Parts: sequence; C-alpha cells; structure tokens
Amino acid sequence: MIGLNEDLKQRHEQGRPVRIGLVGTGQMGIDVMAQTTRMKGVEIVVTADLDASRAKQAYTDALDHSPTEKADTPARADALVAQGKKVYTDDFRVVTDMRNIDVMLEATGVPEVGAVAAICAARAGHHLAMMNVETDITVGPLLRWYAEQKGVLYALAAGDEPAACKELYDFAESLGFTIVAAGKGKNNPLDRHAKPTDAKWAAEAVRRGLNPNMLVEFVDGSKTMIEMAAVSNATGLVPDVRGMHGPQTTRDKLNKVFALRKDGGILNRVGVVDYGIGGIHPGVFLVVATDHPRLRQALVYRDMGDGPCYTLFRPFHLCSIEVPLTCAMLVLRNRSNMVPLDKLTSEVFAVAKQDLKAGDILDAIGGSTFYSLIDRFEIAQQERLLPIGLAKGAQLTRAVAQDKPITYDDVRINESSIIFRLRALQDRWMNAQIDAEQLLAEIDSI
Repeated sequence: MIGLNEDLKQRHEQGRPVRIGLVGTGQMGIDVMAQTTRMKGVEIVVTADLDASRAKQAYTDALDHSPTEKADTPARADALVAQGKKVYTDDFRVVTDMRNIDVMLEATGVPEVGAVAAICAARAGHHLAMMNVETDITVGPLLRWYAEQKGVLYALAAGDEPAACKELYDFAESLGFTIVAAGKGKNNPLDRHAKPTDAKWAAEAVRRGLNPNMLVEFVDGSKTMIEMAAVSNATGLVPDVRGMHGPQTTRDKLNKVFALRKDGGILNRVGVVDYGIGGIHPGVFLVVATDHPRLRQALVYRDMGDGPCYTLFRPFHLCSIEVPLTCAMLVLRNRSNMVPLDKLTSEVFAVAKQDLKAGDILDAIGGSTFYSLIDRFEIAQQERLLPIGLAKGAQLTRAVAQDKPITYDDVRINESSIIFRLRALQDRWMNAQIDAEQLLAEIDSI
C-alpha cells in the first residue's frame, strides 16, 4: 500500500476517480461507502440491494449527498453516471453489466449471489473485489481463474482478518522466516449451539444493531472457520486439528502457545492457521521462527524474546474501512492484495447444531440448523463433508445427531443451483478432469 495515497491524489486531481459498483448495502457495505466520502481518488457510483430503498438510503447513511436516481438497466446506469449522478438499483446485474465502473465490490455474504456477480462482472471487464469470504472459500479458485481468463483481477478485500493475516504472511515470507502459525483473535464467546432465535442472542443483536444471523455466525465460530480457511487457501497453511485449537491466551503468550509441542506449545506441526480467545481481538498475528543463530541473537536485541518462536502482531483490522484500498490497488497498480491458490487447501463444512431428522431443511450460515468447522480439504473430500457454501436449502434425507458432521450422503441438494454447478466444475478442474477450454465454455454458459 506504500505510496497509494499519492496515486489516489493524482487520480483526484485528474478528475478520474476509481469507480466502484457496490453489490450489497448492509452494514459492511455502508461502512465502505462512508469511508470513500473521506477519500480522494475513489468513489462508489452505484449501489445494488434486493431492497431498492435500502440501496438508495445507503448514500444518505454514508453522508454522500450526491444526487441519486434509480436505474433498471445497465445502459440507464451508465447514462446516469456519465451525467455525474449516483445510481441505485434492486438488481445486482445492473452493476455487474454496466460499463462506467472499474471495480465490482461484492458485499452480500451470500455464496450464490457472490459467485454469479463475480462471473458477470468479469465478463463485463471489471475487476472483482470480494468482501464475500463465504463465496471465496467455496469457489474462490475457480472465480480467480475465470477472472484471469477475462483479463481482470480477483481480490479478497483488505481490512478483514484474512487480508490482514496475509499482509503479515507476505512480510514474514519475504524475509525468509519459517511460518509457524497465522491467526486471529476471536472477540465473541464461543457457543457452537447459538441460534438467532435464542432470547440472549436476539437481544444482543438488537443492542449491537446487527442482523441476528450475522451475530450468531460469529458466536458459533462459523465466521472464524471461514476467515481462517480463506487464509489457508491463499497461503497453503493448514488447520492443525479439525476446528483448530482456539486456546485461551493473550498477545504476549502467542509465541509460547502456538509453538510445537516439543517446545512447550500446542502444535503438532508448523505452517498452520488457528485462532485465540482472550486479549487478542481485534488483532491478527503470525508466529514465526528462524534457525539462523545470528538472527536469533538479533531478535533478542530487538526485544522479540528468546525464541524459538516470535510474534508478529497487527493490533487492528479495519473491516470495511480498508476495503477501498483494495479497489484502488486493482485499478491503479493492477495488483491484488490477496487471492486463493489454484486449489483449495482447507474446507469449511456443516455440523448439526441440533438433532436433525429426515426432511429438515438446512438454513443459512449463522442459523439454527448447523455450525461450521474447518479441516484439510483432502480429509473433507474423503469423508464427503458438506461445504457450508452448498448447505443452504439442502434437505436432510436421514437423521443427523447434534455435533455430527453433515455429509453429501445425508442431504438432497439443489444440483441446478449455480453455486453447486460451479463447485462441481471446480472439483473436476482441481482433479484434472476437465481442460481449460472446456472449463471456460462451461462457465461462460452459466
């Protein structure tokens, strides 16, 4: 990000701001909008939400006082932006298919919507900035590949824990450190069986101004699994155990806790993703090591401790607020700050939150029927564990007891859904069962 402020000032002076089309005007989307009103060289010119009034209200909530007008077609949206107006719509395809934007920013958190929006935007020649980590952990490698075939870039947005972790990872890897662990602090108490209908969590959601499902996604640990899977899939780091360790710890003990067992820690291997509960949030961390005796001595002199592990700590992550920087990097430097690798390293799968019976319908992430755990992708494949990105709307064909993983064999899935079709294509691609030409044609046909 060094020097990006000067690049943005130049675009501002030239009257050529980076133009963002925002899909999803919930809490996170509005926060992004608010930040852009205080920045130079970047602006949100169109918003989309299922509720058009909410897409319009977002400008007011963000204190963007530009004249606004509704558009029902991409052509109309382009015309209005050319006139200097801000646009709102209830159809995300207006955003993805118009011409007068540089970046499509996806902020819905809905895997199906995120996947479709990404494909449509790539076809239209727009860079993809994804706040939708749920989509990324399901079909991120495929979407990244497809964007590259269309000559645009895919990026997970700055500011959330995954990108903040990746920032530390890049720093440490560049210096040649051994990466022992990457992780985040979890701020909410962990309650795997929390439901949005629970009086306790419903009241807390009201107090914090959150959708109850969003709050429960954090409380039941699903969001932590999702975020660290994104880090895993972008770096190749793996969960050490199913669900990760998640110990109670503090910032100053990170390098002692996230060390190998032989060194007094909890880890069975180096190169893992994990999280801690305690005095870490809102920070993210990397635990690193070096076998060079001179560098170990130098780290003592720099107050990093005696080793064998050392903590690199970023004490904040400004979710939503940092996102415009990703959009700027995509356009001004033709660089992405974080992308998934060509293959999934980790999978996040559904686990029964309560006793489920045949005929039950799985609801959404942060709902009442399932929570999420992470494991290595190859294990998830072997056990046919159901990815959470495919879980919504799936119908149980047999009973699954509380705290038991839900498998493909336990459910009937809507195989005509776009997210299922894309995931099936990604699996074939990862297993070398489809060539690039055929894969491109298949995605183009969706």
